[in-house]
Amino acid sequence: MNLVQLYHSLAKIYDCIYKRHLLQAALSLFLFIFFTSSLSAQQPTHTDRAFWQDRSEQFLMTDQVVLQPERVVTDRSGRTQIAANGRLLTTKGNHLVTDGRYRFMNDLAIKDIATIDGEFIYLTDQHVFANAWAARIHFEHNVSNARLLVPASRSSYLVIAESEIAFFEAGVEVSRVKLESLTINDAIHHADRKSFYLASDRGLHLFVPSEKTITDLLSGTSLSALTSDIDGKLVLAGENGLHSFDLKQGAITDTKTELPSSRITVLAMIDKTLWVGSEQGAFSIDNNDQINYYASKRWLVDDAVVDITAGSISADRKEVLILTKQGLAKIVYTPMTLHDKAMHFEDQVRKRHIRHGFNSAEFEMNVPGDLSSGHVVDSDNDGLWTSMYLGSQLFRYAVTGEEDAYLNALESFEAMERLYDINPVEGFPARSYERSGYVKHDKSAWHDAAEPAWDWKGTTSSDEAIGHYFAFSLIVEIIPDSSIKQRAIDLIVALTDHIIENDLYLVDVDGKPTRWGRWHPDYVNGFPRGVGDRKLNSSNIIAFMQTAFHFTGDNKYKKEAERLIADFGYFENLMTPMEEIGAHNTDSLAAMLSSRWNHSDDEMYFLSYWYLYPYAFSAELKDKYAETIKNHWNIERPERDGLWNLCYAMTGAKEFDLDETIWYLQEFPLDLINYTIKNSHRGDIELLPPNFRSQTTKEVLPPDEKPIYKHNTNTFVIDRDTGARRESSGDIYLLPYWMGRYLGVISGPEK
Repeated sequence: MNLVQLYHSLAKIYDCIYKRHLLQAALSLFLFIFFTSSLSAQQPTHTDRAFWQDRSEQFLMTDQVVLQPERVVTDRSGRTQIAANGRLLTTKGNHLVTDGRYRFMNDLAIKDIATIDGEFIYLTDQHVFANAWAARIHFEHNVSNARLLVPASRSSYLVIAESEIAFFEAGVEVSRVKLESLTINDAIHHADRKSFYLASDRGLHLFVPSEKTITDLLSGTSLSALTSDIDGKLVLAGENGLHSFDLKQGAITDTKTELPSSRITVLAMIDKTLWVGSEQGAFSIDNNDQINYYASKRWLVDDAVVDITAGSISADRKEVLILTKQGLAKIVYTPMTLHDKAMHFEDQVRKRHIRHGFNSAEFEMNVPGDLSSGHVVDSDNDGLWTSMYLGSQLFRYAVTGEEDAYLNALESFEAMERLYDINPVEGFPARSYERSGYVKHDKSAWHDAAEPAWDWKGTTSSDEAIGHYFAFSLIVEIIPDSSIKQRAIDLIVALTDHIIENDLYLVDVDGKPTRWGRWHPDYVNGFPRGVGDRKLNSSNIIAFMQTAFHFTGDNKYKKEAERLIADFGYFENLMTPMEEIGAHNTDSLAAMLSSRWNHSDDEMYFLSYWYLYPYAFSAELKDKYAETIKNHWNIERPERDGLWNLCYAMTGAKEFDLDETIWYLQEFPLDLINYTIKNSHRGDIELLPPNFRSQTTKEVLPPDEKPIYKHNTNTFVIDRDTGARRESSGDIYLLPYWMGRYLGVISGPEK
């Protein structure tokens, strides 16, 4: 018994007490206490403690500042400065502007910036200087075409030019060496050896100022960047990947070639993590060789990375600054629990995605990425998307008792309820409705409502019906108000009666079945056993009848389900193993429906499991349903979709990939704008040949590295060119999170 079943038990106890069936209430209470005491041994629970949640803050060039950024640094006070074509920039609002803090610097050509002891050091074509420490550091370097500055200490500096390098101590030149056609791309100071490592187009070199020599350590390979790792080794960026160079052995000991990009421009070690900038975005590699990829406008202004540095770091905030050709991105990490994250999406949905009570799946922007330019839009699946948001609010209310959740659920319920009232067909739910004149009026789908100034959309599909039964059954289970419960039951009855009275079809205002609202045996069994719609529609219609019978006790629904099972093999259909679903070309419709795996079908299956399994006519049937649900879940496990895992957990399963579910929720991005995303160029992912399930990679990518998708889309799609015109609704996160809380497998937040 899981928490859902326990919740139902409590409802039964309450009902028995209300009806004064006290003996039955006492027995139910005993069973409740018995099963509650053993619940913790049945399913694992995740304790919701804070994790580091990342997000991006971006700073763009203004119309007045269009320069080529070259270096970004942050001082100990958290101030950021950027060197760009001799100019000095800083952040203001969400833009990069000229830094005019020191008036005299407006007349200087800044070649490079660095920091030492948390303070800015500047290189110009003539001088090295600082404004800190009473501005005592200020000396002339006399290095022609100076371009790089590498501090060794507050008083020691290496200046690098195209043809020579020079080292200064306390403002006095100690050594100067000609480079002889050697182009230095990067350099770091090595404190123990009082020397510098140089990465060039010809290899790795050691410069010892006291000896005035440059020694070759590694020849024959072009290096674009270098840094020192936490083990004291050097990390080198070469033409074919990253190399670990052991200073004691004087040799490369490890090479990583399976990287998101091999076109590396910069390396930085930040908080014990290696950060890599490339022409195709940035990525980090931790001690466990776990790669996190930051690319696209979700994370960066553009993907051409020119510099990376640490920003402010404290107990409750960490920053990584990524400079690109067109601006600056600040990757900010803050402690956040799963509950904190849910509250972020609760706010996002309420502010931008509620339309007449519907959960508007997409918020459409006139200006790409600019949320202030957007508006809510109708959807073919307004009923389905709203049912999923409504479900999340019902689960939230059941767990927390919060009035906001209750009001949100009622508002969405009223929107769905009106789908039945706004059209003239008894028991037929519209897809959507909108004020007249604000939708593309497709006469085959949109109709004038009897209510003045309103239009409604027909052609309702099976997707909508699945969502309606999901939402309405949860309302009856969770909402305490008996009048609202009855309204939900009335809608279940109206929809089910419409389906039965119309020969197991959804029949539109034109008197014809809709394209996808079809559960009649002629349609269902017209497909070969391995076509998904035969299994799916059999499963769904049996679940519909079970739900209507469960809440009304009317035997006509049970008899209809039993007729379909006994006379038309619907039970055998729904028990078909998922491994048998595949391509079939018996006719054009079968070929179209089975050309590839249908992920919308997955959504319809898993939502309907919430009333297929609990409302089974018998314990034997329930066991069989659990068997087929497990079979489906096993097929879906590679997707690591938290919602599918938790729908399976509803059956009481002990193993339902809780760790993968938490991974899904933690890796889910806070920003749900549909940016153009590209991953297919990456060398760290294993691409698969074309296949029936359209699984493009061996391992699924984290949600924050992929395009934004709802649960009905292939999670293995890794590229999408969408142009940041829409923002998706946070119900994608809210439904699995609050479902996990409702099931008791995710705890409340721990501070």
